[in-house]
Amino acid sequence: MKKIDVAFYTRRARAKKKSLSADLRKVVKNKPRGFLSDVKSATEQTWQEVSCVACGHCCMEMTPTWKKTEIKRVAAHFGMTPAEYYEKYLYTEEKTGDIMNDSTPCQHFDKKKGLCTIYEIRPSDCAEFPHFHRKDFADQVEEVFIPNMTRCPATLVMVEKITAIMREKGVIK
Repeated sequence: MKKIDVAFYTRRARAKKKSLSADLRKVVKNKPRGFLSDVKSATEQTWQEVSCVACGHCCMEMTPTWKKTEIKRVAAHFGMTPAEYYEKYLYTEEKTGDIMNDSTPCQHFDKKKGLCTIYEIRPSDCAEFPHFHRKDFADQVEEVFIPNMTRCPATLVMVEKITAIMREKGVIK
């Protein structure tokens, strides 16, 4: 599989972020009928253009939020106790109480291969990223989708596609 040119998508995102963000905010404000169905359609179109496993940029730049059960599962995979795994790789974010990787890139990302070494048992935050399927999609626009446009090629493409669909429907101009 051909690697994704992340720099190309990052430049494109930076050039379009202001207008795409404004359009996405308008869409959410208008609460169009069938929006989640349109998100699903935009998502399907996105995955035809962008493949997460050909990118891995999120693994290089971002950190998942870990659940205690995930720490236990991954620690066991490495023959460690959850406490040992936590001490070696994780910390708890003061403001939110979220458990996060203490550094990037992710300790389980193989930079040479561009792949996750624990893909089958990765945290749910990784498995669900970039979170397009969420029923609260509209509520996540400000905190998830707008900031991630410059970090995640798939997020940029999906936002472009959903705004194009909304333009076709006359929800935004």
